[in-house]
Amino acid sequence: MLVALTAKPYLHQVSMRSDIEIDGDAYPYNIPSVRAMGCLDFHADVTFFVGENGAGKSTVLEAIALALGYSPEGGTRNIQLKTTDSVSRLHQSLRLGRSFGNPKDGYFLRAESFFNVATYMDEVGNRGPSMHACSHGEAFMALLTDKFRGKGLYLLDEPEAALSPSRQLAALAAIHGLVRDQSQFIIATHSPILLSYPNARILRFDASGISEIQYEETEQFRVTRDFLNNYPRRLQQLFFDE
Repeated sequence: MLVALTAKPYLHQVSMRSDIEIDGDAYPYNIPSVRAMGCLDFHADVTFFVGENGAGKSTVLEAIALALGYSPEGGTRNIQLKTTDSVSRLHQSLRLGRSFGNPKDGYFLRAESFFNVATYMDEVGNRGPSMHACSHGEAFMALLTDKFRGKGLYLLDEPEAALSPSRQLAALAAIHGLVRDQSQFIIATHSPILLSYPNARILRFDASGISEIQYEETEQFRVTRDFLNNYPRRLQQLFFDE
């Protein structure tokens, strides 16, 4: 029986190169999750990175993006901006396990530098309306629905920063449409809404390293559910209890 081959996942895994010496006391190797990274396997559809601020999830996502040829500022691989030198050398230590097939599209989104990318796109005469002519959230939704062409590999760093809860739901639908069109996503997020994407792989970054967990085990789910179910008591505890 013949088995049909598929190019997805475009990025199978990432691991630390064994032929490079690293200084475990130097940034970013002094971050526990980075030091204990080992080999990360990615879901063919959606993989999430979760963890506290400073846990290393954005650092690893950035390193993957740089290893794939993206600019530190983000955008497509045709956009090569570098307005800061505060980029770790982690990408030089990574070994990427890729598919036999290349994605037809790709994008690295950094919420914190999206303004710079939008400015560059305006300056070079980007087709379509200016992204500065709409809100941050509208611009990101336009990326998902109009700019991302499918059959792509998309790296998103905290995309919920620009989105209201209802827009996060709309983003979920757009992501699903792109997944059905042979796309793969790797997303660093704090959003319990985005994390609900069915069958996604969720990798938690913490002091013990990186481990796979289920949606209901994430802090985002547990804390949000607890607060919404008990918010009068939780506010009492936060503001008035000693």
